[in-house]
Amino acid sequence: MKYRPFYENKKIKWKKKKKFMNATMSLEKIQHYPVMLDQVLSIISPQHGGTFIDCTFGGGGYTKAILKYPNTKVFALDRDEITKKNAEILVKKFPKRFKFFQDKFSNLNNIIDLNLKPSGIIFDLGLSSFQLTDKKRGFSFESKNSISMEMGINKYSAYDVVNNLDKQFLGNIIKILGEEKDGKIIANKIAKHRDKKKIKTSEELASIIGNVKKKYSKYKKNPATKTFQAIRIFVNQELTELVLGLINSAKLLSNGGVLLVVCFHSLEDRIVKNFFNLYSDLNSNTSRYLPSKEKSILFNLPSKKALIPSESEIFQNRSSRSAKLRYAIRNHNSFSYPYEFKKKFENYFNIEEVRS
Repeated sequence: MKYRPFYENKKIKWKKKKKFMNATMSLEKIQHYPVMLDQVLSIISPQHGGTFIDCTFGGGGYTKAILKYPNTKVFALDRDEITKKNAEILVKKFPKRFKFFQDKFSNLNNIIDLNLKPSGIIFDLGLSSFQLTDKKRGFSFESKNSISMEMGINKYSAYDVVNNLDKQFLGNIIKILGEEKDGKIIANKIAKHRDKKKIKTSEELASIIGNVKKKYSKYKKNPATKTFQAIRIFVNQELTELVLGLINSAKLLSNGGVLLVVCFHSLEDRIVKNFFNLYSDLNSNTSRYLPSKEKSILFNLPSKKALIPSESEIFQNRSSRSAKLRYAIRNHNSFSYPYEFKKKFENYFNIEEVRS
């Protein structure tokens, strides 16, 4: 199904963009735990040296751990402007071994030289701790500030989505990107509310959703969780960015290079699992989209099973409890564009309005 981009509507009055974090607020004060760090380091083996790409720099947890080993270099990227502060510290400390780009996964092969051939590429998906704890960003259910949910380099905000998007399209977003069975009902409720008064805060939006899902009084998570996930994914085009990021990574990796992804919800994990299974030595199916079975194998897959955090890590950092780590090792075959993979998730490109 093809959707009309709502932001092409000339009647929409855009809400002025704001700087989200006070300049005096220090990221150093926010406790940051790089998820499954021990497992990540054991897989990418930075002690042997090499060049690595940290695609989700955030608080710099993985990058800092890698740079502790003297013969390593790290190229990091993050779409969020406030990550620059942590990045600048590392640039000063490791001027010849660290470089930072404020950009998205979809531009990975445009900002990294194809001849670089990194030893490992890492994705740690989902929200970072400083994004979630900054109430001005609107990711939190309790936020009394204007709804944003922008990770950076965005076309529109969550405010634009909930107040201007056609309710049928909004229902599809909530149902598909949030896997929320009550997506249509929630979208209708949102539409009725905004007809009377604009929805300005995340707290207000969470309250509207909570009224729809009153029967879930013993809900383990906040009843607005899936809807917030859906809107956040749509605003940041997270699923299509992931698809394009995986494709770009396969193009860049050296022979023997590791592609490692940490996911936090089923939609992300499904994309990563499909990518590795389709283009690994464990896949016995041929594809009419690719030149031959032998050339379609881009990875050696040590295991189909995802790794999960240890009990001690979950105890220390509860937000890691839903993490799943998958990795694959790039082989010597030349890169052939994975059309089958992209076609498999074409629906996400349609709903997120990406044309790459």
